[in-house]
Amino acid sequence: MHGQAEDSGPGGYAAARLRLLNEKARSGPPRRSALAGLTDEWLAGLFAAGAPGARGVSLVAVGGYGRAELSPRSDLDLLLLHDGSAPETVSALADRLWYPVWDLGLALDHSVRTPAEARKTAGEDLKVQLGLLDARHIAGDLGLTTALRTTVLADWRNQAPKRLPALRELCEERAARHGELQYLLEPDLKEARGGLRDATALRAVAASWLADAPREGLAEARGRLLDVRDALHLTTGRATDRLALQEQDQVAAELGLLDADALLRQVYEAARTIAYAGDVTWREVGRVLRSRSVRPRLRAMMGGGKSAPERSPLAEGVVEQDGEVVLARAARPDRDLVLPLRAAAAAAQAGLPLNLHAVRRMAAAARALPSPWPAEARQQLLTLLGSGRPTVDVWEALEAEGLISLLLPDWDRVRCRPQRNAVHLWTVDRHLIETAVRASAFTRRVSRPDLLLIAALLHDIGKGWPGDHSVAGEVIARDVAARIGFDADDVTVIATLVRHHLLLVETATRRDLDDPATVRSVAEAVGSPGTLELLHALTEADALATGPAAWSSWRASLVADLVKRVAAVLAGQAPPDPEEAAPTAQHERLALEAVATGAPVLSLRAQTEPPAEPSDDPEPLGVELLIAVPDQAGVLPAVAGVLAVHRLTVRTAELRSLDLPDGVDGSVLLLDWRVAAEYGSLPQAARLRADLVRALDGSLDISGRLAERDAAYPRRRGVVAPPPRVTVAPAASRHATVIEVRAQDAPGLLFRIGRALEDTAVRVRSAHVSTLGANAVDVFYVTQEQGVPLPGEEAVAVARKLEEALRV
Repeated sequence: MHGQAEDSGPGGYAAARLRLLNEKARSGPPRRSALAGLTDEWLAGLFAAGAPGARGVSLVAVGGYGRAELSPRSDLDLLLLHDGSAPETVSALADRLWYPVWDLGLALDHSVRTPAEARKTAGEDLKVQLGLLDARHIAGDLGLTTALRTTVLADWRNQAPKRLPALRELCEERAARHGELQYLLEPDLKEARGGLRDATALRAVAASWLADAPREGLAEARGRLLDVRDALHLTTGRATDRLALQEQDQVAAELGLLDADALLRQVYEAARTIAYAGDVTWREVGRVLRSRSVRPRLRAMMGGGKSAPERSPLAEGVVEQDGEVVLARAARPDRDLVLPLRAAAAAAQAGLPLNLHAVRRMAAAARALPSPWPAEARQQLLTLLGSGRPTVDVWEALEAEGLISLLLPDWDRVRCRPQRNAVHLWTVDRHLIETAVRASAFTRRVSRPDLLLIAALLHDIGKGWPGDHSVAGEVIARDVAARIGFDADDVTVIATLVRHHLLLVETATRRDLDDPATVRSVAEAVGSPGTLELLHALTEADALATGPAAWSSWRASLVADLVKRVAAVLAGQAPPDPEEAAPTAQHERLALEAVATGAPVLSLRAQTEPPAEPSDDPEPLGVELLIAVPDQAGVLPAVAGVLAVHRLTVRTAELRSLDLPDGVDGSVLLLDWRVAAEYGSLPQAARLRADLVRALDGSLDISGRLAERDAAYPRRRGVVAPPPRVTVAPAASRHATVIEVRAQDAPGLLFRIGRALEDTAVRVRSAHVSTLGANAVDVFYVTQEQGVPLPGEEAVAVARKLEEALRV
């Protein structure tokens, strides 16, 4: 590349730089190196023109530029080093260097210092010292640069026992701010944990000679993140390290990858490698520093003699040493196929990390277990999965060296697989481990904890295959469970749990639990009380492992109610007919008041769950909103619209006509809804009633109010939401037609749905509203005016009209 910048002026460099960046045949490390070389040549020309034959001054690249890793929009990190003999000459030279860089619009991080000033600043500022560790000579007095490099490196090694803990703290603070790169949907490639900053920190640890990072795969992982950053700079034209959703497809195309998911998976793999290397390295740094502080005292106590490190047995072939789990001296990984699982289970039970060299030794000798597994292997896997939070780190240690893929070949399909749903915090594989961790807390409440733990590990294993992941997962779970050594009956239970792991929460939040068909369908799918017990625990573990938006007291109460009803059916009791439910005294009071006033009346009442401990406060489940309205058109959209205007979220909605006592003319609609405030406190009932009156008589412009609010808070630019989808659920109820709406959640969505249903002249018997992240799944039980389900063709036509209305 040298020679393309024969004109040392900005124009010649800019043209050569542009040609290089547009050169498709050259990318990755060669392009970064060539860009650094081209920039070196240009800056050296500027330096020579500004200080011909100068002594006692040099131009030094530091940081990423010092490592010759220039991305298309990288900053130029430069130090103008001088011996202090000619400050005016140095000042003029700095102007000759910095201004051409600024004129080209390049970002510049610059400083002018003597060697003593550079050392002093490095001693005070850890980031400056890290940058100087990568110092590279560009032009001028080579001896001056070499002396600084030697001195800075010596300082770093001498001060490492004090500075490395500060560096570790810096990495931890950055991780707390930016999160973990291997799980984020819009990650910062540089700042997040497992990103480029952490890779640089590991280089600094290695330079200290105090400890070294595991080198296998580390350079490749770092290079992959740099390649992604290059493509990000080229596609956006900006100096950004954030891989935003709307730019991922372009970046993937620039790198020749299939799609954004393939891109994220490569990013996650690289981040996982760097993060694991960091964990191992910082653990080793801590061990070395502890041993250095303890050793002088031990020597004094022992009279100067050496003492062997203490080794405590944990399991056959496994011992604890220096706060890690290592192999016993008599261990034979080549002959003991269960040793990796036994060591992992012992480590998780003790809450200790697995020693890197022990894992690598086991991985080098490991072979696939016979099928079915020996009973000990199955038991050790269950012990590992049932150990709670320590399971995560131990599992990651096994996975980093390929042992998980050897034990469970199907794992590779979900490894580092992204989940493009804001509800999910983790990749698929980490979510499975998190679910097992959560399930380990429930093993005392089920009769077969072993089946619960295996189902937790496998429940989303089908996400690596096309189609419905529950269906695909059932097939895989059968194979894995049989291979692990469960008998035919247990294999069937595990497969059933995987196939129906979403059944309880989806049914509880989207179906009418008072409808006998709903409860019977769940009972038929589950099959036995034991399986129901396991499915209940798996449902909660799965939701808790997904993220805070996936589980709440409200969802827990609905699922518990469903489980209670299904358990009764499995015990031989018939579910009650919903038509037999009689109105309460409060229902009748509100209905009579509505008839007497000719206007809607309502009541608000908080719903709470009993506290887990006597000292705790009750946890709110939402608010029960009861509304009685003289029967008329437009009630559903009017109520939904008023609630949207007041920023109330609807969770469930039941509508029915009440039979009034003899002698009372007229009919009344009763609406029994569960609502919650989006934020802040609930509005007063009187204000809600006043607005509802106005909505029913047409004087409240709900559409206009919601449109004004949307305009005041414009949506962020991001991924275009898929279009809404409306379907008819076949044979879901004997009493009504069940219509399911899936759409992007937005204020007033239920109002729009209610208005569209009103236009189709159907009666809405109940509604069950569920929101997961940005997606709303709303289910409506509708009938004809006579209270019977819609004929098939009419039901399809209603669904089609509703979908068309929501697409507008």
